[in-house]
Amino acid sequence: TILLILGFLSTLAVIALIAVAVTQNQPLPKNIKYGIVLDAGSSHTNLYVYEWPAEKENDTGVVKQVEVCKVEGPGISGYSHATEKAGPSLAQCLQQAKEVIPSAQHKETPVYLGATAGMRLLRLQNESAAEKVLSSVGNTLRSAPFNFQGARIITGQEEGAYGWITINYLLGNFKQVGYLWQSGWKKLLHSLKSLSETSGALDLGGASTQITFVSKDLSPESPENHLYFRLYGKDYQVYTHSFLCYGKDQALQQKLARDLQASTPTPNSSLPDPCFHKGYERTINISDFFKNPCTSDKKKQLPFSQLYIKGEGDYQKCRENIQRLFNKSSCPYSSCSFNGIYLPPLHGDFGAFSAFYFVMNFLNLTSEPNPLALNKVTSTIESFCAQPWQEVKAAYQHIKEKYLSEYCFSGAYILSLLENGYQFTENNWQMIHFLGKIGSSDAGWTLGYMLNLTNMIPAEEPARPPLSHGSYVGLMVLSSLVLVSVLLFAWLLFHKPKCLQKGIV
Repeated sequence: TILLILGFLSTLAVIALIAVAVTQNQPLPKNIKYGIVLDAGSSHTNLYVYEWPAEKENDTGVVKQVEVCKVEGPGISGYSHATEKAGPSLAQCLQQAKEVIPSAQHKETPVYLGATAGMRLLRLQNESAAEKVLSSVGNTLRSAPFNFQGARIITGQEEGAYGWITINYLLGNFKQVGYLWQSGWKKLLHSLKSLSETSGALDLGGASTQITFVSKDLSPESPENHLYFRLYGKDYQVYTHSFLCYGKDQALQQKLARDLQASTPTPNSSLPDPCFHKGYERTINISDFFKNPCTSDKKKQLPFSQLYIKGEGDYQKCRENIQRLFNKSSCPYSSCSFNGIYLPPLHGDFGAFSAFYFVMNFLNLTSEPNPLALNKVTSTIESFCAQPWQEVKAAYQHIKEKYLSEYCFSGAYILSLLENGYQFTENNWQMIHFLGKIGSSDAGWTLGYMLNLTNMIPAEEPARPPLSHGSYVGLMVLSSLVLVSVLLFAWLLFHKPKCLQKGIV
């Protein structure tokens, strides 16, 4: 009888120990939240899916990109003549987001659309059309199974500031983010600078460009160019400015308008352009050309409807033409970039992304471990511009002709903007790092937007084991004591004198 009782108690104690240990130490369920941001740019729209743990750090979620989808077709501003088609154009990417995000979380996943400079220009040109485009995309996003939070045109300041947040988040400048250090970017982080500082952000789109950085000079000049943020428990004051019409596409339109204004073309003549390759020809419609708010002030009456542009492939002349876009004649502040806009002294390293990166990457100027010297960058772009158009076409058959034909201008424009506009020189050129992706996330304003928005999402209690630490320890000790007591009693029973054993029996 005693043996049966001992066996039963020891088995019960072992089962209890195993059950408590397994239950308490099983993996906790991941409490992951998702968010969707659509970047409605001037030339196209991208949809980004982000995720972050529900329990946040210092009131800001640890957000990372898990999916990106490029919407087919033009940017939503390109639907100004068929506004009802703007929303449906997003359907394919929304379907992709539905497949990435668990269906049980669709209803709680916020979705935001931010339209940038293309829509800012459309609003200036045709406010009614801009509203109809936003209404169309809003209707499509409302019909999706997600939690629609709005479709709006963000300001240039917001675009610049959120890009700055993205760059510094991805580079680990706000806090040490473990997954970044594990993804092979440790060398890049060290190559930039001390993680206790922040990096500036240089963003170039099709219709606007932004510069944002923390300035050592907290001058009261131009307070409209200063913004304040609180991220990961720390306050930041940044300088930011967005130049509408100075994205690479609109800058080209401005340059062509100036060239046209200064010339006297005849119906069958062509306009020579040093920023296109020799042998390249393009036709533009005059009526469409001057409808753009970026060129309307340069309107010129011509007796014909089309203009023929003929490439010359002359980098030096191209730079001279481009530099006329930057008005440096007057500055009402202690220092300016161009067009009379305040610019404090440049400070720290800068991450240059979006079209800055795409153009320089095409020209093979981003693959070096350390930034190339300015004279090397200049000579590379000059050599590319000098190549005849037929050679360029043959070498890059996989690239669409429109994009390929404009890389010479875009490269020259980037150098003009950085040198003549933002005052980078041979001495501080190495401060610029051209960035496409960092880790798994794209450099751009949308991640910063999502980070800032997570400040408004309440943190949730983290998932906890079924037992408190005290209860877990107590049960483990109790079960262990029972097992040890049973084993000790059994040992004593089998090792006592036989007379005692008989007495006990």
